Amino acid sequence: MTKKLYLEDLYVGQRLSSKSVTLDAPAMIRFARDNDPQFFHVDEEAAKDSMFGGLIGSGWQTAALTITLLLQSAEAPFAGGVVGADAHVAWKRPVRPGDSLRVETEITHIERSPRRPDRGFVTIRANTFNQKDEIVQTMTSTMVVFSDPARA
Repeated sequence: MTKKLYLEDLYVGQRLSSKSVTLDAPAMIRFARDNDPQFFHVDEEAAKDSMFGGLIGSGWQTAALTITLLLQSAEAPFAGGVVGADAHVAWKRPVRPGDSLRVETEITHIERSPRRPDRGFVTIRANTFNQKDEIVQTMTSTMVVFSDPARA
């Protein structure tokens, strides 16, 4: 049987660190064409005249990669998946082709659901860093995490 993470396996102060992923221009442009087709995300030449001075990745791509890296950094998959309930995202620096991103996450709050004993709410603070250890994005989010029926 594959191990899964439940609410009971988590604690305030717990930290997760991800591996890194490097972005390239074609992947950034592909994502942006489908999801955030602004000229500074999809056109390298036109992006030179933007306030960014060149091509940058969509913040939504950074947010999606943050979630992917967070889930991959857990020691096992979360039972029932992770369902977002609330989030605040702030983009601090642009992500450029060739940047390598990694995520450092800390659990800041855990609360059992008062109405549903099979789940609880876990709040995390995730900082996404580039290869220079500069924060490119911060995210505070609350997720629904399920309880282990055997430990309920």
